[in-house]
Parts: sequence; structure tokens; C-alpha cells
Amino acid sequence: MLASMSGTQLSPTGAGERLDSWKQIAAFFGRDERTVKRWEKGRGLPVRRMPGGTRSGVFAYTSELSEWLRASGASEGPANPQPVSAAVSTVVVTNARETTLWRLSALLAFVAAAAVIGTIAHRRNADSQIELALTRAGAPSATANPEAKDLYLKGRYYWNKRTGDALTKAIDYFTQAVVRDPNYAQAYAGLADSYSLLREYAAVPDSEAYPKAIAAAKRALQLDERLPEAHAALAFASFWGTWDLRLGIREFRRALALNPSYVAAHHWYATALTVLGRFPESLQEIERARELDPTSNAIVADKALVLYYSGEHEPAIGLLKQLEATEPSFVSSHRYLAVIALWEKDYTTHLSEARQTAVLLHDPGRLAIVEAASKGWLTGGARGLLQGMRSAEEKLYSHGKITAYSVASTCAQLGDKRAALRYLETSYQKHESAILTIAIDRDFEKLHDDPAYRELVHRLLPSPG
Repeated sequence: MLASMSGTQLSPTGAGERLDSWKQIAAFFGRDERTVKRWEKGRGLPVRRMPGGTRSGVFAYTSELSEWLRASGASEGPANPQPVSAAVSTVVVTNARETTLWRLSALLAFVAAAAVIGTIAHRRNADSQIELALTRAGAPSATANPEAKDLYLKGRYYWNKRTGDALTKAIDYFTQAVVRDPNYAQAYAGLADSYSLLREYAAVPDSEAYPKAIAAAKRALQLDERLPEAHAALAFASFWGTWDLRLGIREFRRALALNPSYVAAHHWYATALTVLGRFPESLQEIERARELDPTSNAIVADKALVLYYSGEHEPAIGLLKQLEATEPSFVSSHRYLAVIALWEKDYTTHLSEARQTAVLLHDPGRLAIVEAASKGWLTGGARGLLQGMRSAEEKLYSHGKITAYSVASTCAQLGDKRAALRYLETSYQKHESAILTIAIDRDFEKLHDDPAYRELVHRLLPSPG
């Protein structure tokens, strides 16, 4: 429930994303077409041509361009570069997962190049790490470049909106901030935060989002080991992305020791504690986050979720409905209400909220599931609804469009324990982040006494300390 549906990946060749015109290649470097054409002739810029001679179309791969940039050095580097997405800023992240992934991969190629160039110069000895009690005062994470700072603040503004379109804009701004100041640690932390959330709000696969988040967070920490944002970003991506629960908990605590008022650290620490079943601590952390930022829709929604898992069902549902009424376009309230309604056997509400979730996410897969469930509900009641869901989910899963965990949940609700356990094991083998919620997910209540289920929970959730 805390993780979105995943899907197929692009770029199976490992060559990076393909740019299909001189305009896109020039935008990658922040130069004009004339300059990059000159680089191709005189500097060996790796541009390829379609069959048909020099007048035919050109294309290039972002990874090869980044490698060329590293090898060429700063003299060929862009004086005022822009991320590739600047050339395609009119593209909207819709149900086309490919659009989002193209943009992500192109942006990350530039960020990765900058990180490699600066790694040695900015690496610090681990023994020089500051004590946890220090605050951010005087931390070298800020920038003296006013343009970079302005871009960073714009990035945080869009990041806080929590939509696929807004998060893509946030990545644009954070990347441009890094371009203006390659040593801007906070901008790298912003990139890490954005990559982590894209998998929830733009249907980007975990396998795409989390490695990018971890790389950006580690780069931020190389630049500033005292930066709370970087520790929190690494904590989130490590907990959910690599299942390193101990590291995740440790990094959350470190972020809060460095800055006890850092909202995102309290918020994300609360969700991690929820997964571990530590509800009193989780409620304390989420309430602290809400006190620090009472206007955050995401915090309100997740507080409701923590309340529900804690057994406070009516207050949780009331809070979500209140949020839904005031912010009807905010997807989390609809998504959480859809799942809760299914648990509460309020099937008409489930169908309504699930449909709204699919529409807001521009997700045709979710919409197909809702349609199948609606038909099943009309012909076969509750069981027909679940059977319709399962049929649609298994079809989507066979095409790599949703997680095995999603199918396991529906199988469990239908009472098909064997199929549920089979899909859960597949989810584990595929390293799907959603499976970390297994111990608190009401879908699997009927499996709690099953030895295979208990063994899987133990594998996933040893005490992280």
C-alpha cells in the first residue's frame, strides 16, 4: 500500500537513452546545435547516423555523451548546460511510463557524469564524520550561487506537491541547480528525494528509481557528511530500495540528530516504524512531522494510515475523507481509502476510490483492474469483484505491468493461500518494495498461522534495532 505498481524498464542495451536529433543532443549539453556539430567533427563527439549518408538523421546515447564529457574534461564541458528535459519541457508525465523514464535516464546521465568528475576531490575520510549531536549550522551544503539556490528552492516547491508532473519538474530544477554548482549537496539530496517518490506518484519501477536515489544521496554525503537531507534520503532509499533496514533506521536517526526539526525525516521514519509494527513510536514521529508542517497533505494522509494500522479505524477514515474533500486531486487519500474500503468490505466505495486513483495517476493498468472488478461486482457480488480483480491483475502481471505482491494480495483475499504464497515468494525474489508491508497488511491476515508465511516475514523483517 505504501508502494506503487511497478512495470517494465527501458534501455535494455545499457547504452543510456537515445536522443534523436541535433536539437536534443545540443540540449543535453546546454549548447546550440552549431557547437555540438563542431564537437562531432573536431572533438569526436559520439553522434551516430541513420543509413543514408551525412544528410540522414542523427542520434546519440546519453551514456556515451556523458563518457565523452568525462574524457574530454572541463574545456569541452558546458558553460551553461541544461538537462535534456529542458528541450522537452512540454512533455507531460501521463500513463506513458516511457516518457518519465526517458527523462529520468537522460537527467541522471548528466548527474552521474558530474558525480564521477567530483568524487575524488570531494571524498572525505570516514573518520572525520561529525558527531550526531551537531546541527546544520555552518554546514558546507549551501551554495554561493544565487541562481543555483533559486533553482533548488523551486525544486523543493514542486517536490512537495507530490504528483508525477511536479516531481519531474523538481528533478529538472534540482539538476539545473547541480549544473550551476556541482558541489551543491542539497540539490543532490533533492534529486534523491525526487527519485524515491517518483515510483509512487508516476509509476516508475523501483528498479529505476531507487538506484538513482541512492547514487544521488551518496553524492550529497560525499559533499557534506553533516547534511540531514542526505542522510534522510539515503535512509528512505536504503530501507525501501535495498531492504537494508538497519541502515535505514540508523540514517533516519542520524538525520534527526543533525536536525531535530527536519520534517521529511520524521515523516519517513514514521512510515518505516509502521512497517515494523512499532505503532506508538510511529504515531509520535508522524505527529511531530505534522506539527512542523501542518499544511502537508502527504503527512496528513500517512498519519491516517498509521492510525488505521494502529486500530484507530474511524479517526483514520475521517481524516482521509476530510483531506479528500479539501484536496480532491491529491492521490494518496483516494488510494488509501480504496484499500481501506476493501478491507472494510465497503465495495462500492472501494470501486469509486480505486477509479479516482487510476484517473489521477493516469494509470491504464489500475483502470483495467477497476473495470474488471466492477463487472465482477455486478455479476457475482464480493467474490465476483475479487475474481475480476485477480483476472485483470494476472494479465497485467504477465506483461510486467504490476507487482507480484499486488496479485498475492488479491489471491489471499479470495482464500487461495497456495497462490498467495507463491506470488509472495516471487515478490520477494523480485525484490519488490511493497512486500515490506507484509506483516501489517490486512490482506494476509488469514496466512498468519501458515509456516511458509511466517518464515517469509522472518526473512524480510529481522529486528533492525
